[in-house]
Amino acid sequence: MGIGDRLKQERERLGSNQTDFAAQAGVSKNTQYNYEKGDRSPDAAYLAAIADVGVDILYVVTGQHVPLPADSISAADSRILEQYHSLSEKDQEAVAHLISALAATSMGPTA
Repeated sequence: MGIGDRLKQERERLGSNQTDFAAQAGVSKNTQYNYEKGDRSPDAAYLAAIADVGVDILYVVTGQHVPLPADSISAADSRILEQYHSLSEKDQEAVAHLISALAATSMGPTA
């Protein structure tokens, strides 16, 4: 998986379409498309702009996620994250949908 693929994955993780994401980053939709396709490489100004909207820049550039401070999550949560990151992109999407559905169910109507 290259930079373009990871960039697209991060954009989708944030729930943004190419047009809106490009506007937030200060580039055209065509430029965003070319970055995601791998035809062009993003510059530092673009990367700084998308970092401001929550993109994990280390992941986009290197394929490695920003490590969380060890004391910020439990050992059980850390194991879950490790297992999640070992899944294929398709399986990660399935897990995300499952978690969303479970969270919506557990947050059902209050009495």
